[in-house]
Amino acid sequence: MRQPVRHLAWLFVLMLGTVRPAQGAPADQYILRTTPGTSVGEILARYPLELRDVLDDDHDHGVFLVQASDALPAALVEGEVQADAAVLGFEALQDVRLPEALPSATLQQSTSAILDALADTSLVGFYDASALTSYVNQPAAALVRLPDVRPVATGSGAVVAIIDTGVDPGHPLLSQRLVPGYNFVLDVPGFTSELLDLDPSTSTLLDTTPAGLGTGAALNQSTSAILDQCPLCLLDPTTLPAAFGHGTMVAGIVHLVAPEASIMPLKAFRGDGSSNTFDILQAIYYAVEHGAKVINMSFSVSGYSEELLRAVEFATDHGVICVASAGNDGKENPLIYPAAASPNVMAVAASNDFDVRSWFSNYGQDLIHVAAPGEGIITTFPGGRYAAAWGTSFSAPFVTGAAALLVQVDPGMNQYRAADDLSHAARLTDELGHGRLDLYEGVVKRHDD
Repeated sequence: MRQPVRHLAWLFVLMLGTVRPAQGAPADQYILRTTPGTSVGEILARYPLELRDVLDDDHDHGVFLVQASDALPAALVEGEVQADAAVLGFEALQDVRLPEALPSATLQQSTSAILDALADTSLVGFYDASALTSYVNQPAAALVRLPDVRPVATGSGAVVAIIDTGVDPGHPLLSQRLVPGYNFVLDVPGFTSELLDLDPSTSTLLDTTPAGLGTGAALNQSTSAILDQCPLCLLDPTTLPAAFGHGTMVAGIVHLVAPEASIMPLKAFRGDGSSNTFDILQAIYYAVEHGAKVINMSFSVSGYSEELLRAVEFATDHGVICVASAGNDGKENPLIYPAAASPNVMAVAASNDFDVRSWFSNYGQDLIHVAAPGEGIITTFPGGRYAAAWGTSFSAPFVTGAAALLVQVDPGMNQYRAADDLSHAARLTDELGHGRLDLYEGVVKRHDD
């Protein structure tokens, strides 16, 4: 049984380090888009292709996942199919990775500052639950002027889709704000629990062990923790996937900014941080078709995908606001997607508590819309716990939460108006777009009667 909130422990998560092998996209699989009125059977009858999946069983978008015969060269298959007048798009399936789980991620941080910040172990009331004081009153909240927006908006009425690793549906801080989502990895509806990525014994241990204060323990190279003296301290480091908890942490930041918004968890990523472009497309279209007003995308695709661009355009055409993380390569204006899909996506860079770009964050006027805090952010973690996280993945949900606030104050809010409102930010440097997110300027003053 889940323990009362007063018994929570504190996990400090640095999403980096050794990455376990991810499942890559099969080299012979493709995303096929047919012309309106053309059945996929017509295409399959002409080429050595086998149908593997349909984008959406309930809506005909004309998009399918197909597999080519391994007896033919890929270039030959691609060339012939792309030349077919009944085919609007034919592209190879691509890998997608959470940026904090990439092998190149080097976000190592000392936990000492976080330990100091969490010296106050008290809890405070936070809407319909109790929360760690260091979560509610963390420096990042004050920096984006969250207290100044509370009297105006809390995100009530907004539905936020989070395309990620899932969520902890039993977390005391999140459970009452979740609406059903979908698990595209297992192809099942529901609340997409991240605990499914663990082996049963580890999942049971994390979910049921009473948690309290205690001594420090290293779980693996990407996670360090302060745990109580209990069996949880004996967790085998190899049982925690590299990106375990990522979705719950993103959800916790959205909830911090927009505590009365509904959260729709869409699991397109495995616990190791891997996904593919077809699962991402399914999640985006699902979000739009099931009432989401904002989509958070804390992930990166390094290769160009016309179908991904079509998907975010489909979302914005239907009044949905799209937010994406800018990535952790420390590069200027890299072509990574969906962040580079402006104007249909707001790309978010990471900054620190001193309003300086985080050294790991991608940057550049051609890429970044705004920045938001992305270092040592206190947020929720599976097992009813809390974590501290670094990375642009955790900057993006600040802007996603801000978009949910805008939806409340103006139900007709769309991508372009939200981008304009949130461009009223704290000016920093040109490399960080319009500057660091300022909720008072972007939400309160822009909609002050």
